[in-house]
Amino acid sequence: MKSMSCNHLGGACETIFTGETFEDLAGQSQAHAQEMMKVNDSTHMQAMGRMMELMKTDGAVENWMAQRRKEFEALPSN
Repeated sequence: MKSMSCNHLGGACETIFTGETFEDLAGQSQAHAQEMMKVNDSTHMQAMGRMMELMKTDGAVENWMAQRRKEFEALPSN
């Protein structure tokens, strides 16, 4: 198991996501983002805005995700 924070995954808080794979963490992060959107959490909305800006540049989100995946792979297991 490995862990990364919401903040490290592009979010706005220190909620920790833990899983066997990067995809596990990404799924938890997306679910958390959806919950924060429902309650209109301003700091998470700002973080989502930054991610939306990345989407405007071809390949930027893919590069960002590849870097997070690389960081995940380098983490020690919990």
